[in-house]
Amino acid sequence: MIKNSLLYIVLIAILVILPLFFGEYYVNLGSQIMVAAVFAASLNLLVGYGGLTSLGHATYLGVAAYTSAWLFQNYGMSHEYTALIALLFTTLVGAIFGWISLRASGLSFLMLTLALSQIIWGIGYRWVGLTNGDNGISGLTRPMPFGINLENSNNFYWFCLVITIICLFFIARFVNSPFGSSLKGTRDQEKRMSALGYNVWMIRWITFVIASFFGAVSGLMYIYLNKYIHPSVISITSSAEALLCVIAGGAGTLAGPILGSILIVLLKNYVSGFVERWNMLLGIIFVFIVIFMPAGMAPGFTQLKNRLFGGKKL
Repeated sequence: MIKNSLLYIVLIAILVILPLFFGEYYVNLGSQIMVAAVFAASLNLLVGYGGLTSLGHATYLGVAAYTSAWLFQNYGMSHEYTALIALLFTTLVGAIFGWISLRASGLSFLMLTLALSQIIWGIGYRWVGLTNGDNGISGLTRPMPFGINLENSNNFYWFCLVITIICLFFIARFVNSPFGSSLKGTRDQEKRMSALGYNVWMIRWITFVIASFFGAVSGLMYIYLNKYIHPSVISITSSAEALLCVIAGGAGTLAGPILGSILIVLLKNYVSGFVERWNMLLGIIFVFIVIFMPAGMAPGFTQLKNRLFGGKKL
């Protein structure tokens, strides 16, 4: 326990001082990774811990971002109020979509999440009077918490780091709580959990709502980072990228979505500058991961470390 705590403190300390040694481009890249990590970690609650594969999770990122941007542009509301309303509204949307989606299971659940996300995508793309359609909503600013100017890339990186740590802390507490254990029980032994008196549907619905809340947090981080929102953000591609982050990093692990986000964001933003067909490279890497690390990078690296240095195997 003490060893792990020291490891986390050292890791956080390294992340805190990183902007002091790198240029603005890499600092912004770090901010993008943290936005993607929170987004993937929220999806991991459903996929990794609940066994509920969703293809519509970008809905919650997009709804929160659109809500915040729309209120700011049309009513001139401060970021504090837009953030609060965006979180509440997106969580409400997640509660409704969860209520609908969880009426089915397996492939039908997957298709329902996809169908609902396509409705939101259609609203974002076609309802021009509300969302400005294909042009998106631009001209936004970043908040100034406690008078700190987040337009500075270093300040925004540290802001994202604080939000990411808080989100991952609460997600870790959630999955390691008795409720988290019951959630994993519904994933592994649904019928047995029902026979023991657990309300499987309610456990999954609450998890769905919590996942949409953290998805909304990532949406606010996204809109503050880019100061622009476009319908492509709520497309199936965004949901698929988050799912890829979770699977490649290691579903059902806390570190998995972070590792997966690092991989995807670096390939998408950095490697694509040198390799035109970065999607092909991503496919090759994903095949490599599936063959040699079928449980994902986080469990794979742990097994590799145990083989090299000894220790208990997973």
